[in-house]
Amino acid sequence: MELRAGRGLLVIALALIVVITVTDLGIGTSVHLGPLLLIAPTLTASFAGPRLTALVGALAQAALVIISVFQGGLTTTNHVAQLIALAVLSALVVFITYVRERRARELSRVRSVAETAQRMLLRPPPRRIGPWRVAWLYLAAEDEAQIGGDLLAVARADHPCTRVLIGDVRGHGLASIGEASVVMGAFREGAQTAAPTRSPWNRATCCCSTPTA
Repeated sequence: MELRAGRGLLVIALALIVVITVTDLGIGTSVHLGPLLLIAPTLTASFAGPRLTALVGALAQAALVIISVFQGGLTTTNHVAQLIALAVLSALVVFITYVRERRARELSRVRSVAETAQRMLLRPPPRRIGPWRVAWLYLAAEDEAQIGGDLLAVARADHPCTRVLIGDVRGHGLASIGEASVVMGAFREGAQTAAPTRSPWNRATCCCSTPTA
């Protein structure tokens, strides 16, 4: 869907160059439409990268040269000013597009690392633990986050006991991930080593049953 939209906008940008050029050549020297050619690279920058934006900017510059040749020559003060202005503004648009794309790549890398760390911290419980079937849904309070101050974990101990931990470290969103990791690490380790009758969270988080199969 996005690819089709980008192609459609590119067609519009190229069509604008053609329409502005033909119209400016048709109406004569009374009205100058050459500066409107900047619309094409600006529109391209909204959906494309710096290379395609630079290409459309070069096409707009070539169209302005054609207009200048047929409307009095390239050496007139008006046309020279238009050519310089279009070149500078097109270069500025390309630079802004480059910076935006670079920051988007950096954000994508940082987000990938963060999501990997969050998945390692908040591992999804298995669909079945002993005789129990498990279903869960976690919604973090902060946007783009998979875990915050709330935490949950499910562990199956060596004895017939399934332990469930649901809690809140009373932090503030992503800043509390460190505390959440400590709590869940201790819970997972304790679920494998502590006996159910001696567990410090036996009454609150341990649900015991005898497997039927």
